[in-house]
Amino acid sequence: MKVVFFGTPSFVDPVLKALQTNFDVVSVFRSPEHLNNKAIAELRNSNPDLFVVASFGKILSDEVLSIPKHGALNIHPSLLPKYRGPSPIQTAIINGDKKTGVTIIKMDEEVDHGPILFQKEVDIKDTDTFETLAERLFKIGAENLPDTISNYILNKINITPQDDSKATLTKLLKRESGLIDVYNPPDKVTLDHMIRAYFPWPGVWAKYNLGDNKKIIKFLPNEKLQVEGKKPMSYKDFINGYPNSKEILNKLNLI
Repeated sequence: MKVVFFGTPSFVDPVLKALQTNFDVVSVFRSPEHLNNKAIAELRNSNPDLFVVASFGKILSDEVLSIPKHGALNIHPSLLPKYRGPSPIQTAIINGDKKTGVTIIKMDEEVDHGPILFQKEVDIKDTDTFETLAERLFKIGAENLPDTISNYILNKINITPQDDSKATLTKLLKRESGLIDVYNPPDKVTLDHMIRAYFPWPGVWAKYNLGDNKKIIKFLPNEKLQVEGKKPMSYKDFINGYPNSKEILNKLNLI
């Protein structure tokens, strides 16, 4: 069976590896920029059987979705219909959820809307960042993808429509999503959720005068931070290195 893979970040690599081990992967798209008119024409001529999408960063048009014989499957890192859209992992951590999951759906013309082929619940650890949770979710998706595809092709799987009445939509994150006001900060628990959810991007950051002029300070997991132009450091090293450093840490309830 000829499969085409669409997936951008490195944490979806296990998905590609699972496909390459079990199927004939005829094309791989690791950047939305590569899916141009020429590439679409080549895909149409290659007569693929199935598309598999994992965090590609671009909505596939109806024209593209109509190309493969058996349609397109998407691995989505949430328990759909909860947390549709571009930031499901970050939203789950921000909201303090104890559980999330991975869902494999058959794609249709609407975002994260298609019927469910596979779903598995996953615990969110108190130490999870976007990075660690994304890696775990897509690894689980990759492990269950080959059997899901095989059963789907053989019509041995129950395809369940999503309950649209329970759907929630996540927001597109921007650099400014992680900006905090030191003088009106989020509470301690919310700030911890933000630091973990927005690592490594867009990051939680603030501008603060550290004695000479305003610097951008990034707040990292595991009680670390990074001053603009410097390497990451512990809170202790920050306090030792900057005269008024305790002030900002106190304002944010970090010490």
